[in-house]
Amino acid sequence: MQGDDAELTAAVRAAQGGDEVAFRTVYRTVHPRLLGYVRTLVSDPDAEDVTSEAWLQIARDISRFSGDADRFRGWAARIARNRALDHLRTRGRRPVIGGDESDLAVLPAGADTADEALEALGTGRTMALISLLPQDQAEAVVLRVVVGLDAKSAAEVLGKRAGAVRTAAHRGLRKLAQLLEESAEGLPDPAEPPGGPDASPTARGVTHKASRTLRET
Repeated sequence: MQGDDAELTAAVRAAQGGDEVAFRTVYRTVHPRLLGYVRTLVSDPDAEDVTSEAWLQIARDISRFSGDADRFRGWAARIARNRALDHLRTRGRRPVIGGDESDLAVLPAGADTADEALEALGTGRTMALISLLPQDQAEAVVLRVVVGLDAKSAAEVLGKRAGAVRTAAHRGLRKLAQLLEESAEGLPDPAEPPGGPDASPTARGVTHKASRTLRET
């Protein structure tokens, strides 16, 4: 278990015993990524409200949770997803992610691209580009790379087979690299007004790194 995961596991267990400081640590650690995932399903400002509702349920039910940091992230993501889908059903809406399916080759199993892809996904413009992915790919990418789940845990959140989630994540990362490349070449940026002063250099560096990693996978 990595150091960060060991700390999160310890904080979760302390929070289960009623330690409010530990629960705040859990919240600070998990909330940003959980909110990022909810935003693949529900548009702002509703995403903030849905994630807050998910945390109310997490706080209420945490004493019944069993597992380590990875399982906790998956458990929290399932709660958040259920809340998001309930929210959409009550309003008769579809998830916010859209886009056309692309006929992309499935990448073979190999080196994990998560570390470098996470660096790319840390930028606002890249998160905005995720909104252009088909919903299944967007959810798989965010769960695998942003939330940090393995394929099995992400599959449990989505109610799919691990292989299907792995395929969707690979396709989404390949498409995302293509979108990053196009963005760096001067196409309109969905996250910023055209010609933002700091956009191009940052995006270009991230694009080349992410694209190289995906090609080597």
